[in-house]
Order: sequence, then C-alpha cells, then structure tokens
Amino acid sequence: MESHCRVLELVLGTLAIIHLVLAQDQHAGFISLDCGLPAEELSPYDERWTGLRFTSDATYIQRGKTGRIQANRESEFSKPYTTLRYFPNGTRNCYNLSVEKGRKYLVRATFVYGNYDGLNIKPKFDLYLGPYPWTTIDLQGEVDSGRVEMFHIPTSNSLQICLVKNGATTPLISALEIRPIVNNTYTTVSGSLNLLFRTFLNKSETEIKYPSDRYDRVWTWLFRNEWTQIYTTLQVNNLNDVYVPPEAALTTAATPTNTNSPLMINWTSRNVDNQYYLYTHFAEIQELRTNDTREFNMTWNGEHYYGPLVPPKFNGITVFSRSGKSCKGGECSLQLKRTNRSTLPPLLNALEVYTVIHFPQSETNENEVVSMQNIKTTYGISRISWQGDPCVPQRLMWDGLNCSNTDMSTPPRITYLNLSSSGLTGTIAASIQNLTQLETLDLSNNNLTGDVPEFLGNMKSLVFINISRNDLSGSIPQALQRKGLELYPQGNPRLCFSGSCLLPKPKPFPVAIVASLASFISLNFFFCTALRRPPFISSSVNVTNANPPVSSIQTNKRRFVYSEVTNMTNNFQRVVGEGGFGIVYHGTLNVNKQVAVKLLSQSSTQGYKQFKAEVDLLMRVHHTNLVNLVGYCNEGDNLALIYEYMPNGDLRHHLSGKGDRSIINWGIRLRIALEAALGLEYLHIGCIPAMVHRDVKTTNILLDEQFKARLADFVMQRTTRSFPVGGESHVSTMIAGTPGYLDPQYYRTSRLTEKSDVYSFGIVLLEMITNQPVIDQSREKSHITQWVEFELISGDIRTIMDPNLQGDYDSHSAWRVLDLAMSCANPSSTKRPSMSQVVVELKECLASENSRRNMRRGRMESHSPAKVSMLIDTGMLPVAR
Repeated sequence: MESHCRVLELVLGTLAIIHLVLAQDQHAGFISLDCGLPAEELSPYDERWTGLRFTSDATYIQRGKTGRIQANRESEFSKPYTTLRYFPNGTRNCYNLSVEKGRKYLVRATFVYGNYDGLNIKPKFDLYLGPYPWTTIDLQGEVDSGRVEMFHIPTSNSLQICLVKNGATTPLISALEIRPIVNNTYTTVSGSLNLLFRTFLNKSETEIKYPSDRYDRVWTWLFRNEWTQIYTTLQVNNLNDVYVPPEAALTTAATPTNTNSPLMINWTSRNVDNQYYLYTHFAEIQELRTNDTREFNMTWNGEHYYGPLVPPKFNGITVFSRSGKSCKGGECSLQLKRTNRSTLPPLLNALEVYTVIHFPQSETNENEVVSMQNIKTTYGISRISWQGDPCVPQRLMWDGLNCSNTDMSTPPRITYLNLSSSGLTGTIAASIQNLTQLETLDLSNNNLTGDVPEFLGNMKSLVFINISRNDLSGSIPQALQRKGLELYPQGNPRLCFSGSCLLPKPKPFPVAIVASLASFISLNFFFCTALRRPPFISSSVNVTNANPPVSSIQTNKRRFVYSEVTNMTNNFQRVVGEGGFGIVYHGTLNVNKQVAVKLLSQSSTQGYKQFKAEVDLLMRVHHTNLVNLVGYCNEGDNLALIYEYMPNGDLRHHLSGKGDRSIINWGIRLRIALEAALGLEYLHIGCIPAMVHRDVKTTNILLDEQFKARLADFVMQRTTRSFPVGGESHVSTMIAGTPGYLDPQYYRTSRLTEKSDVYSFGIVLLEMITNQPVIDQSREKSHITQWVEFELISGDIRTIMDPNLQGDYDSHSAWRVLDLAMSCANPSSTKRPSMSQVVVELKECLASENSRRNMRRGRMESHSPAKVSMLIDTGMLPVAR
C-alpha cells in the first residue's frame, strides 16, 4: 500500500491555508443543532465544555416531535444530548442545511434514546446523506446511544441529512453537527470517509474535543494492559502537520511494555469488503539519551506499510493512506515493530481509522431541486413525502413526480409534475420553467388565478398540460398552440383561446357510460381526466373541451385500419385470452414491439358507444402501473383495442407455478403488491373524480418482462350506474365483480366506493401470502378470510405462509402484510385503510424484507452500494465532562 508522511517540509501553499484558518474565527462555518430543543427554550446557548454555540433545530426541519430523555439519565450526557426529535410519521424525514458546494465537511450525528417515551423500545432505522444510504442506526443492544461521523464533499449548496424508517420503531436524533475542514486532508481515490474509530493512547478515560481540536473531531481514549504510558509536560508542536491533531493527543503515547514486542492494534469488521484508510499520528515526547534511537516499521495485516520511521522530537507528523485497503476475512491488524538498530520500542500517540463509502447514485439536478423547493414554498405544500432528494432513491420519490433515472452517474431530471387538487392559490409559479425536462404538467382542480404564462409554451419538452378547473384569465399564449402540445384549459370561465372565450358548460365533467352484462363479471368506472401524457401525441395542438362530441373519438393514440390489425396478429393466429369484450390476440407492431389486441366480437354486449367510451378513457389514463393503450381500430363493424403486451402473464399463474411459470419469492411479491397498490392509488386520488377499478384480482395484475406489475381491465363498461353528485362519496350501481373478491358491503347495499377496491386488494394480498384459493368449498372455512382467521388461532405465521416460499421471508414484514390484508378485507368499509395508507405500509414492509436479504447475503443492495452497518463504540458516546 502506498502511504505518505507529513513532515516538516510542507509546501508553502499548505502552510498558508493553515495559518489562514488559524487567523479566522474558530466557529466560522460551524453548524451545531440541539435536536428537539424548543426554539423558545434558551436558543441559542453556549455548550458548557466546548463553548460552541448550539441552536434549536426547529428551523431546519418541517416534521417530527420533540422529547427529552428520562430525568435520572440527564447527568450522563452533555446538554445537547438530553433533548431529541423523533419521527412517528412518514418514511423519510430530512434536515436541510446550507453548505458550500465543493468544500469538505465533517458531518456528525448523535443519537440518545434514554427511554424518552417510557416504552423502553429502542429504535433501529437508516440514516441517509441526501439520497445516499449512510449507515444503519441500531440502538437495540445494551447501549442505547451512539454517534456516527463522516468526511464528505457536498455536490450542491444544500446538505440533507435524512432519517428513514426501516421497520416498526421510531427514528430519533439528538444532535447534528457540521464542521468545515481543509480540503486537502482526508482525501480518497473516490467516495467519502466514514469514521470507524478515532483514539489517542491514554489511560485518562476522557475525550478530546473542541477547542483542543480546532476541527471539533472527537478523540476517545484507548489503553491496554500490555502497554506502558509515557507523557510529557512540554509543548508538542502540531502546526507543521496539515491534519493538526490536538496537542493533548500528542503529549501522551503508548509503548509496548515488553520492549522487544510490537505495539499492536487489531479490529474486526462484519463487512469483509470494507476499504480502510489509516491516519497514524506520532511525536517523540521523551528526552532521549545520546546513544538512544527510536526507529520502527509499520505493517498492516503482515505486509509492510511504512517505515522505517523516526518520530520527530516534540513535533507531530501524520502517516496516512493514499488509497484504501481491505482486511482479509474482516480481521485487521496494525503492528509497529522496532528495527534492529533501534534501542527503544515503538510508540504511537493517536490513530484514526475510516471506511470508504461510495455514492454512485447522482443527486437530482441541483437547479431542479431548487425549483421544487421554490414551488413547495410558493404554494405552501406540506406533503410529508416532499423531503430529501425529489427523485432518488426511487422508492422515496416525492408524491406527484416522475423522474428520468436511466444512468446512476447522471443526475435525474424531473419529467412529470402532478399538483392536481392540491389547494394551490396565486399564479402559476415561475419556478416551473426551470424544470427544463418536464414532459407532463398537471395543475388542474386548484384555485390558480392570473394569466397563463408564456414560458409554458417555451418549455420544449412539455407535451401535456392540464390547467383545467382553475380561475385563470386572459388569453392562451400563442406559444401554447405549438405542434405536439396537448392542452386542457376547460373549466376556466375567464380564459380565452384564439380570440374567443371558452364559455363554461352546464354539463358535468364526468360522462356517464351506459352498458350491461351479467353481474359479478362487469366493471364500473368513472371518467378520468388526463394526468399523464399518452404514449402517442397528436401532430397538432389538441385543446380538449370538457364535453367532446359523441360522434368522434378524441384520442391521440394511434388509429389502425383493420388490415393492419390483421397483419400485426398474423391473421389472428395466437389467442392469449378471452373476456366479455371478445377474444384477445397476440400481435407484433413495428417488427419487435409486442402487443395484445382485443377484438370486439359480434356477439358482445358492448357496442360502438361503449367501445368509444373505453378508448376515450384509456386516452386519459396513463400510469406506470396501469396497462397502457397503444392504439385502436374503428373500421365499420371491426372494433379493436391494442394494448402493450405483458410477456410474463398474470400474477395468479406465478403464485401457482402453473404453465411452467416460476414461483416468485417474498421480496418480489411485496414489490408487485406495492406496484399494484400504486396503480389503484392513482385511480382513486389521481383522477378527478375518482375512478373505481371494481374487479381487482390476481388475474388482472399483469407482469411485464421485468416483473413490473400493471393493472388491467379497469375501464371496461359493462354496467348501468349513476355518478355521485354534490357531496356524495359513493355511487349506486348494478352489482358487478368477481365472486370471492367482491366487497360484501357493496354487495348488500349497491353503494360503490374506493373502499370496495381496498377490500378486493386485501383478498389479493391474502392470495399472495398464502397461495390459497380465494374460495375452496373443500375447506372447512371456504373463503380465504375465514381460513386465515382460523389459522391465526395457532399464532404461527408458518401455517399461513405459502409453503413454496420455504420459510424464506422476513417474519416481521410477513406479519405486517397479513395484518394489512385483514384490515383491507374488513367487512366494514369505514375500518379499511385508504390505498394511500396501504402504499405507505407496503413500502415499509418491502424495506424490511430488503434489509433482511442484504444482511443474509452479507453484501450491499444493488441499488444501495454504500450502505454499511453502524459500529457503536461505547468509548465514543457523548458524556458529561
């Protein structure tokens, strides 16, 4: 390993930097937050032992509750660590700190549980640096406090420290400290440095901190029985060393009591792939006799590391690594061995050891992050998910956003922004124009006023804008009439287009669709406004009115002639399914794009109006977890719908393993469940008014080539019903659905709500958990909910879980999903969660399962390569002085 020794011959430029730092206020750039300290309670204040000024964290974070450790434990800790902020709500909660881009910082966070809640439930959670997993904070052992520290160079002027829930316990933090340091110290080939331990060799059982250490590094004591303590009362100069270890750490040292033995420091790591950087600090602190010599070599894991070294008299030097090195089997050993010509044993004053954390995932484009923060501030948006990086990690992406994430090394860009029904007031925010890669913008159903800004038309990536149902005025700019842009301006009575005002229509925006089919198999729906851009965009501006003529299909999906449908299906050669609409055929479009073609049969109860309504609906519904419409055919009696093809079929087949289908593991099941829930959530709250699927089941959850889930058959018109009016939250319908999945309350009352879908989704979850038939007359308890309730009596999750999983699942996440499923399938709709609540719970269950798999494999997640386990060293805890 290459190493480097800082000696007296430092370059003048480095000395100039050091002296400049010395001349400045030592507090300059320091951020010291006492987390949980009420803003009105003596904030700021000067900490007793360091003199550093601590302030309340109230202005640095939006969420969380404040607490204080138990009174009988406060004497164990310094003042900043007696209060805390905890986060019972939300998955990710973030501090937002202003820093200088490109400057190196020491970042330190301290956590003290102290039984603040009286429950004696110690937490375990993840700590993120912006979008990057930093470490796992685990206070569930004997020690309920800990500290983590890192050297990091921010890539923007904002540094976000995020606490991320990864289980059932509540994240907390006691103190957060940021310290700027000299950039040419603690350098790595790549990545940041996470502190493993920093120690000085002394028996004193104390720690060194600011002001003894100008950078406020915390040094803990270390001493062993086989060592001899040496010290001096004379001054030891440290100014010629760019690392400037505190003089208090250099005035003491350890030597081996057996002068012929090496001085050894060993440590172990559970992660055998860790890369380590060492910083060893030396100073000769004894007056040597004329014939005495102290000279030694350094070896690391049996290999020569540095030397021979003769420590300079009463002057500090640092020997440090130029690159990281791993330890075989996670067993690390540093040895200092005297040379043959040395008359004295080796000595060591202080030692720092760091591990490398790599952050390959780029943060979201900095300008777009600033723009989203400005939009958030302008409209006073308080969505709990709008914390941390907007786009990454993907599972924590802000609600209402989609981002490009094609390359981990390229900053993601925001491509989709949905602020529909968000209570926005004022004008359309100018910050939107800085989202230069935005393709879809939905500002519908708010209270926006003022003109439609010209800049929207100049955003070349925009292909879809929905500003309907606001109070905008003036005329629509000419720039918004460009080719390829789809605009929805209806519902703004004072807004004019092409010189004439769009007058308000008395007709309701939802369009009632009338059709019929046998009950238990038909599907009801609501009319849904466009929230995402269609896959095909018209070649001309499409300004859509609220009530388009019935005679035309207002769609920008591709229209095919019947001969093209015949060709793409190879004359309808391969049948892949059949339903009330007709037969579904496999097809190929443009040589390599697979499609599914629904051909309306002559005997189908659906006619042209129903066909036209389905096309119009599919035109306006687009979500990553819904099956997308590619195009349609409307030629005489030949009516067909062309969808994207799902090569992995439906979920039911993969649960059963039928047809040579693979049996999917628990982690993939959880991800599929989450994706299906996201699709339902979109139908329920992303559409205005809400759209009810009404036939949620495992055969309607289709899987693409990457096993990504997409909901199907959510707009088939097969029933007579009326839409809600006024403040009603339900509709009355002819009963339709699939036996076993059908909401019993809806069946009794004919009152349909979004909670009917929640019930069906609960049954789907039970299928995914158990792999049992929904209805099995051969069982004593024929319905799956009854069977699960009966099995729950034993209290053993293994009797319920699908035996094909062979016990390979996190029992904690399994219990949580089972509880969620039974809650969804509650006979009373008022006791069922919303789909948004289901989504939050499934995200946490998936995170718990992923964490288990990572620990079992003993390696990092493929999307979180920087995640490491926290080492809690009892000697590193904040204590009273």
